Amino acid sequence: MKKILIVFLLSIVATDSFAQKSVKPTETEIKPVGIIKNLTDSALLDVVQRQTFRYFWDFGHPVSGLARERSNVAYDYGNEVVTIGGSGFGIMGLIVADHRKWITHQQAVDRMLKMVDFLYRADSFHGVFPHWLNGQTGKVIPFGRKDDGGDLVETSYLFQGLLCARQYFTANDPKEDQIRSRISSMWNDIEWSWYTHGGRDNLYWHWSPNNGWAMNFPIRGYNECLITYVLAASGERYPVSADIYHRGWVQSDFFKNGKTFYGYKLPLGFDYGGPLFFSQYSFLGLDPKGLKDRYADYWEQNTNHTLINRAYCVDNPKKFKGYGENCWGLTASDNFEGYNAHAPNNDLGVITPTAALSAFPYTPQYSIVALRHFYYDLGDKIWGEYGFTDAFSESHNWYAKSYLAIDEGPIIVMIENYRSGLLWKLFMSCPEVQHGLKKLDFQSPMFAGN
Repeated sequence: MKKILIVFLLSIVATDSFAQKSVKPTETEIKPVGIIKNLTDSALLDVVQRQTFRYFWDFGHPVSGLARERSNVAYDYGNEVVTIGGSGFGIMGLIVADHRKWITHQQAVDRMLKMVDFLYRADSFHGVFPHWLNGQTGKVIPFGRKDDGGDLVETSYLFQGLLCARQYFTANDPKEDQIRSRISSMWNDIEWSWYTHGGRDNLYWHWSPNNGWAMNFPIRGYNECLITYVLAASGERYPVSADIYHRGWVQSDFFKNGKTFYGYKLPLGFDYGGPLFFSQYSFLGLDPKGLKDRYADYWEQNTNHTLINRAYCVDNPKKFKGYGENCWGLTASDNFEGYNAHAPNNDLGVITPTAALSAFPYTPQYSIVALRHFYYDLGDKIWGEYGFTDAFSESHNWYAKSYLAIDEGPIIVMIENYRSGLLWKLFMSCPEVQHGLKKLDFQSPMFAGN
């Protein structure tokens, strides 16, 4: 298969990208590279993490520094839309970039300070940020007609990253002092208890000053929202009780499972586990190793979820082209019809690279096989200036040109957690998080004996 050039010209941008419209970055660019032959596994991981980080570094919004929702103009978004959850993932990626010296520490500090100062002045609703902000003004951009207020889950993803940053930027100097101060102030302002909708047994996803609780979406498990309950229990000024977790999150028709799929027992969730982001988004900071509560061992849950997803792709009951031992991973992403949450029970023939690559901590022996296939065999179709594009379907001869923040960020972070455990160590070192987990009756070796 024809391979792309070793070095991309910086002027080459996907045809539907609005990166070409963005202003020139004020910081040093990380130059993109093409396919480099005969890389060791470690060197290949370096290349993938570093190039993926470019999405958040060179393509970050020039005013706010936050992560743009996606690389292409779609759904009438416009150029100023930044995403709150994706920015949390990008903040964790920034820590990785500093740790691995792709940028200088001072560059990391300056970008981090730009982001927290912007967020400190941006719209929030009882301390909770909206799904989207205008990266120029800090004003809310509605995610839907009634979704124009606080988004508790997206805010949880943001603070998963911000709390890691607070634990990482520890120097006793004015800039890092301000980073920590801003993060702690915003953290303490989140009114988790407000989002119980007047004291009900659930956390609720949305509240709007214009539409109140009209979205009416209680957060119940098992899905990608575990981190929201953990952080809500960890809050110091406006926390929720443990009863909210045990009577709300847990009490749903799709929480407990216990059945076996392809020889792997699935403790929680939908049959076959659902899209793989369920095992990834909440666990960018939350360390699943040895993490247990009265309902599950979360390392077993996430590992078996991943193994089931892979086994389904190898089995390939719908006979989609390309599926196999070296090409697997179903999760939410763009597709040839628009966007969908791909899973074994919602299989449209679309493979999303972030699914297998963000599973590195759970299935490194299988994830590296997928990575080598994506990079060396499909690289001329799916490898670009910000790493791997969002998704592809060989059955439909469709290969995305787009990149999405929420899909690119976990690739950097979860590969790093596999390699060094960096983000897990930072997040789990937060005293508030340790308190919240203990409050919910979790066990973890990260705070055993504390």
